[in-house]
Amino acid sequence: MLGPVILAASRSDRMRRLISAMPVTKQVVDRFIPGETVDDVVPIIESLTDQGLELTMDVVGEDITTPEQAYAARDAYLALVDRLRDLGLGERVEMSVKLSMFGQALEGGHELALANVRPVVEAAAAIGTTVTLDAEDHTTLDSMFAIHEELRKDFPQTGCVIQAYLFRTEADARRLAEAGSRVRLVKGAYKEPAEVAYQQKHEIDKAYVRVLKTLMEGEGYPMIGSHDPRLISIAQELARKAGRKLDEYEFQMLYGIRGDEHLRLAAEGHRMRVYTAYGTDWYGYFMRRLAEKPANLRFFLRSMVSKG
Repeated sequence: MLGPVILAASRSDRMRRLISAMPVTKQVVDRFIPGETVDDVVPIIESLTDQGLELTMDVVGEDITTPEQAYAARDAYLALVDRLRDLGLGERVEMSVKLSMFGQALEGGHELALANVRPVVEAAAAIGTTVTLDAEDHTTLDSMFAIHEELRKDFPQTGCVIQAYLFRTEADARRLAEAGSRVRLVKGAYKEPAEVAYQQKHEIDKAYVRVLKTLMEGEGYPMIGSHDPRLISIAQELARKAGRKLDEYEFQMLYGIRGDEHLRLAAEGHRMRVYTAYGTDWYGYFMRRLAEKPANLRFFLRSMVSKG
C-alpha cells in the first residue's frame, strides 16, 4: 500500500524539497489549498457560503520549532477572525487548529499551546463562531483532549476531532458524546503503529461506523468527516434511527474533493461544511491528502506526466 509510504514522506525534509521544486506541484496543490493568505481565500469563502455551504478554515503549518513561530500561528488565526468579522460570516465559518502549530511539541508545549489557542477561541466566540481542535498523531492526543476540556469550561462550543483507526477512539467517543459537545469523526491520516491503530481499510471502516453510532445515539453534535459514499449513507440512516433532525449533525468534506457532493447534500437540507486550508507551509497537509485516497495520488501523477 502506498499510503504509509506517502505518510512517511510527509515527514521527510528531502522529499519536501524535491516535491516543492517540481513545476507541476503548485498546480496540484492549488486543488486542495486555494491560497497562501487570507486575502487569497476571501473569494473562496464568499463563493462557498453563497452556495449554501459552511466552512471550517485551517491555516496550514505544523513543524513549529520556536515559540516565536507559535505566536505567529496564533496571530495568523486572529487575523482570520478579523476578516470573518468584517465579512459578517462568523456564524457560517468556523476554524480548525492543530495544537502542534501553537507550540505543543516544544518544551512546556502543553501550557504554551493552551495559552496560544485560548485567545483564538475567545476571539472566535466574540464573532459568533467556534474552533475545533484537530487530532494529530496518537502521542499528542492526551494533551489535546486536556486542552479541549479546559477550553470548554469557558467556551463549551469548542469542538474536537477523533480518529476511527485508533483503538482508543471508541472509549473517547463514549466520553465525548455528551450534551453540548461537538465532535468531528474522521478515519485518520497519520502513520500509526499496529499497537495503537487498525491497519486495514475494512477494519477502519467498521470502527468508523461503531464510533459514529455512539455519537449519533449520544447527546452531542456529530460532525461526519468523510467523502466515502457508503459511510455518508450509513450516517444518514444512523441519524434517522437516532431521531436526529437535519440541523443536529453535519457533514464535513475537504475543499477540492467531491465538490458536487457538497452541493448535493446542502441542497437536500443537510449542513455541509467544507474544510478549507490555506497558507505557505502546505507540504504536510498536501501529502496526507495524497495518502488518504488513491484518486488524489493518481491526479498528482497524471499532472506530472501531462506537464512533463
